[in-house]
Amino acid sequence: MSLEFWKKASPMRRRIITIIIIFTIIVILTALATLTPIDEKTAIETNNEVNQTVNAMKANNTLLQDIYGNNFLLTMLMFVPFVGPILGFYTFYNTGVVIEAEAIAQHLPPTLSFFVLFLTPIAWLEFVSYSIAIAGSVWLSARMLQRSFKHELVNTAKFISVCAVLLLISAVIEAALISAGS
Repeated sequence: MSLEFWKKASPMRRRIITIIIIFTIIVILTALATLTPIDEKTAIETNNEVNQTVNAMKANNTLLQDIYGNNFLLTMLMFVPFVGPILGFYTFYNTGVVIEAEAIAQHLPPTLSFFVLFLTPIAWLEFVSYSIAIAGSVWLSARMLQRSFKHELVNTAKFISVCAVLLLISAVIEAALISAGS
């Protein structure tokens, strides 16, 4: 692959390409994580823990706030220069394992369960947000190494704002779906 394409691309196009590449990586990583060996007992325990957490949020009437707060905190951690992508990839691996555990507990194929998630806007909004965050971390890290990161901080702030809005929309939809399923 020629680097000429990259050199000719506008800064915005480079960012979009970076986000698409990271999106692809995290989708593949999460899907592969659903293949991690896990026994049925552990799967049922994990599924029960997730259900208890959701039930506690519903009982406290904090479903929307907790979903949004958790997702936004994870996103902010993914924006951290140098370590954000590592935290992000670790999070996606764990997400895949939890998806697998929930699927096993419900006697469903884990990989199919993962791909069914993408029939909802929630998965798309969250994965795009996390991809933006990890890409933002990569760009900010690169600029810090080049000692020209002040302008990149402005871009990072813009991307944080975009992620905040996308995650809020996602949290509203997720909370509504969970509440409707009660």
